[in-house]
Amino acid sequence: MPGAQPGIGGGVNWVQVIAEDGTWGLGRCGFGPPVASVIETIFAPLLEGRDCLATEYLNDLMWRSMQRLGSAGHAAVAQSGIDLALWDLKGKLLNQPVYSLLGGPCRDKIRCYATGDDLDWAIELGFTAFKITNPVHYDSGTEGLNRLEEKVAQARDTVGPDADLMINPVMSYNVDFAIQAAERLRPYRLRWLEEPLIPPDLEGHIALKRAVPWMPIATGEDHHGRYAFRQLVEHRCVDVLQPDINWCGGLTEAVKIYIIGEAAGLTTIPHGGANSPFGQHFSFAMPESPMAEYWLGTDPGIPLEEVKPWPGMAMPENGYVVPSDEPGFGLGINEDWIRTT
Repeated sequence: MPGAQPGIGGGVNWVQVIAEDGTWGLGRCGFGPPVASVIETIFAPLLEGRDCLATEYLNDLMWRSMQRLGSAGHAAVAQSGIDLALWDLKGKLLNQPVYSLLGGPCRDKIRCYATGDDLDWAIELGFTAFKITNPVHYDSGTEGLNRLEEKVAQARDTVGPDADLMINPVMSYNVDFAIQAAERLRPYRLRWLEEPLIPPDLEGHIALKRAVPWMPIATGEDHHGRYAFRQLVEHRCVDVLQPDINWCGGLTEAVKIYIIGEAAGLTTIPHGGANSPFGQHFSFAMPESPMAEYWLGTDPGIPLEEVKPWPGMAMPENGYVVPSDEPGFGLGINEDWIRTT
């Protein structure tokens, strides 16, 4: 069901899977009608009538069927929505929250970091870790480096010396500019530099990490599937893996990515993890996922509880969040709200 409202990836798709007894689960992904078409014309005919609890098998079927489509992009995003719906359904059928199906909680609460530039408001809300936006592109040269350093210096002054501070260029740098930026920002002790390069530039990631080994590099929101992440890990050119559960292939694939990283001693902190029940359940169950991202996309002064995207979703309090213990992902969405298009 493609949504018309703006959202993840420029257009939200909700996916409903229904078991023989009428129990249903919901998943969510992005990129609107093109992804909806993949779900409806390729994956739905492939999966209908199969065992809905066999999430590993269904994950494998989808990955193998999409190879001629390319195992990235729209196909991986479509798979994500279906896989999340299957996990929600499984939790409802077994009367367990998804985090219990993943092995149970490994912490009492999830520490969140706030993404956005309203640092004073984030501090007031109780966050102690912060990620700011990037003000420059690689073609801005020395003037851009000066502006970048000024922004990070001001942010460090605002949050104090003990807070975790990160910055996200969102693929705005090339290798040369990223190296110069890392050198400029070294005094401000960043927790990580996030997604400085475009995802397919594996050689660039390798060169960057070799040039600035002391700067932690995080990336992954625009990588799709375990194979892309395996390459990053094999070449030791990333320090924090950041799959987006709504884009990477779903929860099943995110767990596989996590295991690859865990075996290499790396952490996995999903993109936007605290902004959905899907990421919250992942972070609650995975020991090597020490934080979750909460994008602070509302105006200062509005309590987070008032901007809850749907009933049943836990919201951060004092910089921490605890996911719902209701079956599945605990989505408080009534069946009569669901419309197919």
